[in-house]
Amino acid sequence: MARYVIGLTGGIASGKTTVARLFVARGIAVADADEAARAVVAPGSAGLAEVVAAFGDKVLAADGSLDRAAMRARVFADDAARRRLEAIVHPKVRASLEGACRNAEGAYAIAAIPLLAEGGRAAYPWLARVLVVDASAPVQRARLQARDGVDASLADRMLAAQADRATRLAIADDVLVNDGAEHALAPQVAALDLRYRTLAMAGDARD
Repeated sequence: MARYVIGLTGGIASGKTTVARLFVARGIAVADADEAARAVVAPGSAGLAEVVAAFGDKVLAADGSLDRAAMRARVFADDAARRRLEAIVHPKVRASLEGACRNAEGAYAIAAIPLLAEGGRAAYPWLARVLVVDASAPVQRARLQARDGVDASLADRMLAAQADRATRLAIADDVLVNDGAEHALAPQVAALDLRYRTLAMAGDARD
């Protein structure tokens, strides 16, 4: 059971998914907030029942699953609705992530939380450290345009919708710079893996 948990975050198109994959390749369990968010409102879940109770069955698709497009359109047009949805989903996601990390095998585990800076580190008191994958805005913009096929204007709006770089770096204990080629990430992840194993062992020794 892993008692030492690292929060992994970063801006859009910073390379978080690639970094997470490299940690997995080194035998580290990664719990993903996006996957947890889908699971807590899966058909038949208590989370979905709460969402329907709050918003009505118009948020359901024909197959009984959450109509994510309809829900997204509603909450983006109504701040009160967005806060109500977050109040239902976010605590369940946090609990799911913590449970998955605590039950993971290995010296430590990672919780991949894309919007950690936006939600605030205080909401995750069980994180021992936060690793921010950092890329400059021009690099993010270029990756977004190449990955999603969007123009520069839309890429800029997508970047502006997230916490700014300074806010993310302010919550970081460790920063992995990813402005270069993908192959440059592996040595950085290897060094971080060694550091986290050492810190986790030191924490166990103190208990």
